[in-house]
Amino acid sequence: MRRLFDLTGASALAVVLAPLMAGLALAIRLTMGSPVVFRQQRPGYRGEPFEVYKFRTMKDAFGAAGGPLPDEERLTRLGIFMRQLSLDELPQLWNILRGDMTFIGPRPLLMEFLKWYSPEQMRRHDVKPGITGWAQVHGRHDIPFSKRLALDVWYVDNRSLWVDLKIVGLTMLKVLSMRGAQPAQTDAEVDDVGLHDAVRRERGLM
Repeated sequence: MRRLFDLTGASALAVVLAPLMAGLALAIRLTMGSPVVFRQQRPGYRGEPFEVYKFRTMKDAFGAAGGPLPDEERLTRLGIFMRQLSLDELPQLWNILRGDMTFIGPRPLLMEFLKWYSPEQMRRHDVKPGITGWAQVHGRHDIPFSKRLALDVWYVDNRSLWVDLKIVGLTMLKVLSMRGAQPAQTDAEVDDVGLHDAVRRERGLM
């Protein structure tokens, strides 16, 4: 039933939102250039990698040392607008149609985090990742990583039709009110469990 709902819902939304997505794609192309869609490998069900799709929200800009400027300096006005209304997530309808994602589930984070999760935190991958989830409607970017991961695991243990319907309703309220939306904030700023620092140390950046 969940897969049937995903296919039906994603197909219908793709048709209804096609003009909006085409308009956003054109605006991104004119203001930020190519590519229009940002792609990145993320962990899916059981941690298996898949390629997630998002509308691009940041321009290419580099500092004197040759590295990219901070996100807040590369984020465009259009990017801020899309992030506040979660419009940058619309290409993930394709991920749902492919079966990589579902509408409701833990948000897919970075592949590099997998080796640093505790066994309990790793359980967030016992279901498919989603466009929105229990953690998103309980704080979005306002809560630290430890709570976000705990909420994801709670969803894995308690998911049901009623919980999913509640998440859908709360997501609509969050998006329309823009509560919890901090478009220029990075996940590293709310990472209180050290996942980003561990990745940076592994890459030799710390």
